[in-house]
Amino acid sequence: MKINRPIIALDFPNRIETMKFLAAFPQDEHLFVKIGMELYYSEGADMVREIKSLGHDVFLDLKCHDIPHTVESAMRVLGKIGVDLTTLHASGGTEMMCAAKNGLLDGSSGKESAKILAITQLTSIDQKMLKDEQLVDVPLKKSVLHYAKIAKKAEMDGVVCSAFESKEIFAETGNDFLRVTPGIRLAGGEVGDQKRVMTPDEAARNQSSAIVVGRTITQAKDRVSAYQTVKKLWEDAK
Repeated sequence: MKINRPIIALDFPNRIETMKFLAAFPQDEHLFVKIGMELYYSEGADMVREIKSLGHDVFLDLKCHDIPHTVESAMRVLGKIGVDLTTLHASGGTEMMCAAKNGLLDGSSGKESAKILAITQLTSIDQKMLKDEQLVDVPLKKSVLHYAKIAKKAEMDGVVCSAFESKEIFAETGNDFLRVTPGIRLAGGEVGDQKRVMTPDEAARNQSSAIVVGRTITQAKDRVSAYQTVKKLWEDAK
């Protein structure tokens, strides 16, 4: 499984809207899509299986964060479902991350195992929130880099980070450690609740391994055209 195209965040509340969106694309266009909490909690594992049956890769973004045993059990289930990529919070610690990997490998039972990405700091977090609400009195980039280092130590496959931090993470962890970046918008696009955003080409130049794009594509008048625009900007800059 290679992440060689932009990942589309399926920000839809149900199966009907999701399948309508996917049906707009040519059948030979194999997408990489992200299923988040809203869609998964609405439709469950069957949504993952149905999208996989269409030939698309699935990033199931549930951001697991609990005691190690609970996360290991959850990841075992995700391994059985057959997701390609999933997430947990690095702040859960190395023991939790190692348990997650064990569960995922056990659940996939011989099949190609999904990759696990550790969440560093959400792209909705800024320096003020980090200090005032999390009581973390270090620069935001330092916090992100610290989480990336412990995630690599725990043998995670990469991290979710903003494109503003991906270059530093690349320098510290190497190219094999994935740097998947949300908060991607076209120039002049709505930022929404994201605090740290970049365009697809800027993210590529900042050493992001992959980008996650949601509303820029899913809320566009011509969604296929918007996807192709994002894809071209991304590919041309790499």
